[in-house]
Amino acid sequence: MQLWFIVFSNIRGIDLKNILTALVLGISLLVASAGVGYAQDFQKGMEAAQKGDFATALSEWRPLAEQGDAKVQYLVGLMYDEGQGVTQDYKEAANWYRKVAEQGHADAQTNLGVIYANGRGVTQDDKEAVKWWRKAAEQGNAPSQFNLGVMYDNGRGVTQDYKDAVKWYRKSAKQGNADAQTNLGVMYDKGRGVLQDNVYAHMWWNIAASSGNATAIKNRDSIAKTMTAADISKAQTLARECVKKNYKGC
Repeated sequence: MQLWFIVFSNIRGIDLKNILTALVLGISLLVASAGVGYAQDFQKGMEAAQKGDFATALSEWRPLAEQGDAKVQYLVGLMYDEGQGVTQDYKEAANWYRKVAEQGHADAQTNLGVIYANGRGVTQDDKEAVKWWRKAAEQGNAPSQFNLGVMYDNGRGVTQDYKDAVKWYRKSAKQGNADAQTNLGVMYDKGRGVLQDNVYAHMWWNIAASSGNATAIKNRDSIAKTMTAADISKAQTLARECVKKNYKGC
């Protein structure tokens, strides 16, 4: 069974669609806490973005970003990163992400790490990617925790260390990250950083499979062919209990 992990470019803190949804939910609080002019401009941008008119959204938001608003700076970075409302420009995305990342914004730190890992708009630099992912991971950012696990697993930007890989995978897995759950299953299957244990490998793959993770489904079904019925039953029970306890003690 091959060690599996997500391509870095598929990992982001929150994509533009998801962050817009979050902003819609919190818009009343934002309007109440901001000045009237700011709120009106931001709202115009929101309405345009929801209609798919990202060019207008960018024209409304960019002046706010240039005034130093971290939330809007992150949105502008996402728009350049994803080519929404503007020609895709990773260098410009990196510049905006960096402004916000230096203020401690975990999702911006995560995305900046992705840019360094892939060498898009910047010189490829695994150590720099690790630096930003560590900052975000220590705040509890699940994608960055997963990415750190991958780096320790493969010795990219850090000395290869399976125990540290397991540590970061587990932190991310306990937040429901299916990719981390899948990789944690691999670590138990291979006995890397943990004692080899088919039951726990099956457990984590079963949990990830419930989120529709295709690799986890394939791995779970494959390892089940080598397990006794009693062990499969035990793994299934552990998976149910783990999710029921919100991953405490897993």
